[in-house]
Amino acid sequence: MQEQYNPQEIEQDVQSFWKENQVFKAVKDTEKEKYYCLSMLPYPSGRLHMGHVRNYTIGDVISRFKRMQGFNVLQPMGWDAFGLPAENAAIKNKAQPADWTKQNIAYMKKQLESLGFAYDWDREVTTCEPEYYRWEQWFFTKLVDKGLAYKKQSQVNWCPNDETVLANEQVHDGCCWRCDTPVVKKDIEQWFIRITEYAEELLNSLDDLDGWPDSVKTMQRNWIGRSEGINMTFKLADGSDDVAIYTTRPDTLMGVTYLAVAAQHPLATKAAQSNQALAEFIVECNRSSTAEADMATMDKKGMATGIKALHPITGEEVEIWVANFVLMDYGSGAVMAVPGHDQRDYEFASKYGIPIKQVIEPTSDSDLECDLSKQAFVEKGVLINSGEFDGLTSENAFKAIARWLEDAGVGQRQVNYRLRDWGVSRQRYWGAPIPMVRLDDGAMVAAQEFPVELPTDLVMEGATSPLLTHEKFLSTQVDGRNGRRETDTFDTFMESSWYYARYTTPHCSDAMLESQEANYWLPVDQYIGGIEHATMHLLYFRFFHKLMRDEGLVDSNEPAKRLLTQGMVLSETFYRLDNGAKVYYSPEEVEVEKDSKGKVLKATLKDTGEEVILGGMEKMSKSKLNGVDPQHLIDLYGADTARLYTMFAAPPEQSLEWREDGVQGAYKFLRRVWKLVFDHVNSGDVPSVKHEELTKPLQDVRRKIHETIEKVTDDIERRYTFNTAIAAVMELSNSLSRVDQSEGAARAVVREGIETLVLLLSPITPHICHHLWQSLGHGESVVDQPWPTLDKSALQQDEVELVVQVNGKLRAKISVAKDLSKEAIETIAMEDENVQRFTQDLTVRKVIVVPGKLVNIVVS
Repeated sequence: MQEQYNPQEIEQDVQSFWKENQVFKAVKDTEKEKYYCLSMLPYPSGRLHMGHVRNYTIGDVISRFKRMQGFNVLQPMGWDAFGLPAENAAIKNKAQPADWTKQNIAYMKKQLESLGFAYDWDREVTTCEPEYYRWEQWFFTKLVDKGLAYKKQSQVNWCPNDETVLANEQVHDGCCWRCDTPVVKKDIEQWFIRITEYAEELLNSLDDLDGWPDSVKTMQRNWIGRSEGINMTFKLADGSDDVAIYTTRPDTLMGVTYLAVAAQHPLATKAAQSNQALAEFIVECNRSSTAEADMATMDKKGMATGIKALHPITGEEVEIWVANFVLMDYGSGAVMAVPGHDQRDYEFASKYGIPIKQVIEPTSDSDLECDLSKQAFVEKGVLINSGEFDGLTSENAFKAIARWLEDAGVGQRQVNYRLRDWGVSRQRYWGAPIPMVRLDDGAMVAAQEFPVELPTDLVMEGATSPLLTHEKFLSTQVDGRNGRRETDTFDTFMESSWYYARYTTPHCSDAMLESQEANYWLPVDQYIGGIEHATMHLLYFRFFHKLMRDEGLVDSNEPAKRLLTQGMVLSETFYRLDNGAKVYYSPEEVEVEKDSKGKVLKATLKDTGEEVILGGMEKMSKSKLNGVDPQHLIDLYGADTARLYTMFAAPPEQSLEWREDGVQGAYKFLRRVWKLVFDHVNSGDVPSVKHEELTKPLQDVRRKIHETIEKVTDDIERRYTFNTAIAAVMELSNSLSRVDQSEGAARAVVREGIETLVLLLSPITPHICHHLWQSLGHGESVVDQPWPTLDKSALQQDEVELVVQVNGKLRAKISVAKDLSKEAIETIAMEDENVQRFTQDLTVRKVIVVPGKLVNIVVS
């Protein structure tokens, strides 16, 4: 064993060993309990960032740990390879998206391999390959046959620059999230999948996901948004039409003072034909963000239509307004406004001088107050000013008013969902073609041969999809009838919604999944990824699994048993202002001056000496140039240091603040571990010694070894607090380094401790542990070793240490026999020299002994 730790040398050697011996190849084995660990697949953007490294290291630690516990582990990796970034890069570089994507995959795969992740690369999946998306296309046609996929005219958020649809969440301050182009509303035909048909099951089965974070489940519940309410109609005063309304608060119906409709509502369009100001306001609304987070804080604006409706119970006229806070996509695009009991309606009514009427008051036993001069009263209570419904509680009024409306034929109870059908059409080129054909006679039919292959020999010259004019692609036949292919491509969430299942049978050429193999591995036992995916990918992920179940492809109801959502990796940002705009600089371009405590005093550009502004810790991103290239880290310190630091710096669910000194600290620890093993190997022979033959100090060391096994096992298996597991191993390392190994018994205990330390660290830092294990004289690879076994007898103590407090303050620590009586413990505590200093000349009022923990002496 060489004396110096050289990570670059040993890591390449270990990785070659793994590759040559196919160490991580997963094979179905019904004699073993399986464990499927999966991290969300990356987009091949060109290079990994430390967020990737953190995410994948978490998965790799869990996978290696489970392997050591005897599980048959599957840990695959692939590429979410379609999408707009590849197109934009291809346009910029006058290249083909396919070539750009493949080059990036090759580079990123090399980076992943250099980090030593235990992937079964034989199962690699690339979503832009025809052998993958052919089955997605086949499955979509099955959904069309079932009526679960359909095409309809829909108003969408449209980015004129990228020439594609944006989800509400992709519109920021009325602009495209990618290019800041103002977004417009546009009516186009879109393909949808009926996720609403599964809304109730998606909601109810959240209760079965015990291993998912409550925060994610809450976000999905809110996104699905189940509500019980009333569908009712307000007739127009001129008798020409009805306005459909859905409300969850029919108890407030008697407080309606106006109706509000979306800018795209037919009544708004009708009124705008004779009102230029209203027409201009509608155009303004169509340019505004429709993301709910933005709408909650945006200025509430509106304009009266001049059209009036009749209250369904009283017959009174109420004015209809166009309001920017009403969405056409939700409900009927019209809401009844009760400003006395809804804060949004209250703010709008106050702004435009619309009457505010109180119809709910607090219950007699409530501490709540209602002051409509200040704000709306939004709680439930007792009805007032509501005619025959006066005196009813909100709950009873819900039933009574619902019954009245149903009897009158103007309302009906209904369960509604906030969730809307999933729009899967994208008007861009680089995606899986939607496998539908418009025949010359106008009929829309499914393709019959798969894959409907995307031509990849196209050079992008602009945002417009080249498929629109690609005659060879467009022209086709179905059953001998001529037609034109659909030119929309699938939303990339389609590919990422089922990739986890394809990993189980990636080479199956005659089916989407080989069911026996898929059902052996599924569901995923541990899924790992960012919480930012909670209401998009993770919801579609669950939905797609249920669709595959109902097609008979899988047996389980949910795709993943456990979910771990890791926090972001943050790094310092530096910038200068140029005409008010921030120009960012990478950390490599900046010289940082710090005080003795590490606080940054000043930062300047290395080239020019110009001072730059510290932007604080922000998520690593290309736009802010604050990313840390893992390859740079590997070249300096090795992959094990990168892995160790990302696991030690913070618990996985919290954000990690990148600190260069922390990286150096991780490297120094690995060097100390190396030296500990080197010194031990050269300390002499290791005899066999029985536990009972050890001196008390050595028994204490051995107890520390097994306490560490117990803690690290729990931290990894149950708590997923890898940082505290590493801290425990560091404590063990310190304890072992203090042992004098001149005696054989001491060398025996240190040998047990070092071997335990290497095994406990091996899931986190596998390269160094592979080499150290062999240096300790073992022929087999550390990756094939079982997890250390806890010896409970080593945890037993003849003596225990007790804390002694005087009036609650720590004054001493005493060691006593484990089975000593309370009276004897009290005597020993009182005789302690330091305790006597704090009790002298005082009256002892009480002595409290908590066995095994403390003694508290109360004096006055």
